[in-house]
Amino acid sequence: MKTVFYTLLALCAFAGNSILCRLALGENTIDAASFTNIRLVSGIVTLMMIYAFVNLTNKSANKVTESVAKGSNTHPQKLASLKSATGTWWAAAMLFTYAVTFSYAYVTLDTGTGALILFATVQLTLIFIGLITGNRLNALEWLGLLLAFSGFVYLVLPTLSTPSLIGFILMSISGIAWGFYTLAGRQSMNPLADTSFNFLRTLPFVIVLLALTIATADISAQGVGYAVMSGAVASGLGYTIWYKALPSLSAIQAGVVQLLVPILAAVGGVIFAGESLSMRLIIASLTILGGILLVMSSKHLIALSASKPSKLG
Repeated sequence: MKTVFYTLLALCAFAGNSILCRLALGENTIDAASFTNIRLVSGIVTLMMIYAFVNLTNKSANKVTESVAKGSNTHPQKLASLKSATGTWWAAAMLFTYAVTFSYAYVTLDTGTGALILFATVQLTLIFIGLITGNRLNALEWLGLLLAFSGFVYLVLPTLSTPSLIGFILMSISGIAWGFYTLAGRQSMNPLADTSFNFLRTLPFVIVLLALTIATADISAQGVGYAVMSGAVASGLGYTIWYKALPSLSAIQAGVVQLLVPILAAVGGVIFAGESLSMRLIIASLTILGGILLVMSSKHLIALSASKPSKLG
């Protein structure tokens, strides 16, 4: 249940992030580079403040890890990992690559087309990495993935248009980078520390981007507000919660549940923006949820089927 709660909370943050990005970049309230820089710096400031506060409220890191060890007989190697969790340069590079290419792609793509390219690329990345590392999908997982993705395509179909080549390339790179960032999170034993330092490690990339684009910056107070909310809350806190859920999810599960994001964003529009609840949204939601449920329960269903005695003989 904790995994379900953290996953849903993270997906709600992703949906909120999608809305904020659409408001900021879709309405030209800020340029793509400035949005990326402010988003990441806001995430750095927020996360490092929370990280420092959490450390201060504990008497010492040793006492924390010792209490964990007493309660769960944690292996010394794992305790060392908990103490020294500082993210990785690889994850930071993937985080920055995702953020900057997403922002620039969003300027040239409409919402539906961008979402389709992004989530399709994420799915393909996670499936491909899973296959080459020996994690084969069973028939029910393939069926659930196909069902969920079909519902997703059905949802965004009315807004699809022929994408620009540069937009397609940038959003594909963004999806690949997010796929790798997701995979890195499956190894995290200290989500807050790893996410905080992953964001902090993007600072050199942010400085380079700022130096290259400061002369052409085009910002407004509204755009800055959207970027700060996106970085501090939807990205910083959302990604920390996502890293907390990931160790309990397989790569394919982590990929397919993200197809709920546009559904949650659409439902948010119905609740908070007074948008109409269409039959298309209802059908797409049920289809995606059915596919996700099939993927999440496939192994249990197969094991249950195998445990039943055969009626033959």
